[in-house]
Amino acid sequence: MFVAVFEPPRNGGVGIAFTDRLGGVSRGSYGPLNLGRTDTDDPSAVATNFRLVREALGVGRVATLHQVHSADVVIVDDASFPPDRPGGELGASAPGGLSLPLADGMVTRTPGLALCVRVADCVPVLLADSAGGVVGAAHAGRVGLAEGVLEATVAAMRELGADRITAWIGPHVCGRCYEVPGEMADTVTARVPETASTSRWGTPALDLGAGCEAQLARLGVPATHHGGCTLENDLLHSHRRDGAGAGRLGAFIWLARCPPTGVSATASAADTASTLPPTGVSATASAADAGGQVSLGG
Repeated sequence: MFVAVFEPPRNGGVGIAFTDRLGGVSRGSYGPLNLGRTDTDDPSAVATNFRLVREALGVGRVATLHQVHSADVVIVDDASFPPDRPGGELGASAPGGLSLPLADGMVTRTPGLALCVRVADCVPVLLADSAGGVVGAAHAGRVGLAEGVLEATVAAMRELGADRITAWIGPHVCGRCYEVPGEMADTVTARVPETASTSRWGTPALDLGAGCEAQLARLGVPATHHGGCTLENDLLHSHRRDGAGAGRLGAFIWLARCPPTGVSATASAADTASTLPPTGVSATASAADAGGQVSLGG
């Protein structure tokens, strides 16, 4: 079910999870654990998948977005995403559901409310200032990254009082696999130079993960990578590999209701990883990640 998980008691009161494609009830090419594509997958199956993830993570509710490859960010709280919001995570895809916000970043100070962005090659970025009690999530695809979705998400967190922010970069298509036309590569690298890459075939490519890390560093936000390449790993959803039949994985972040003292999610990556036991790490996690993640199932 998860390619990487950081449990709140060992991560400064901040929970982090990136799902894979296992452990759900969807059928066909989507893979069992599809958390998106309600336009073509059975919405009731996707709703069940969200319920299974919530139960595994121990969170009561999840806020999602209608992602549109923008730099728009919304603030999520009890008023904008109440526990009884019609449609829940599925929005208008559920019978009687309300439309989800059109945006690609969201931030909150509300404990117990998990933020979720959904991807199938784009970069999911989760951010937290545990001491400040602020978390954020961003869907950083090629367009959104170049347009500044990470900058906008960090700015929104700081407006809510965040100071020392740490980021977790989740599974995405890597720079060796994300082949693009030369003109497209030039357009993106002009905005984010660190995305420049060459594919395994020697053609122009983009490394969106490297671009995210560099952009965050310029914002004073250290980041670590988790989950590997979506195209190379068959246990992850990939639009490039599976086309229109690709499902969506979820990247979740939440504030625990009673954050523990003594462990900060804003600690260095090495310090954070050392606080988590390696036992039970998902087989889909990379060896480098193993010291900092705990599998909750799948």
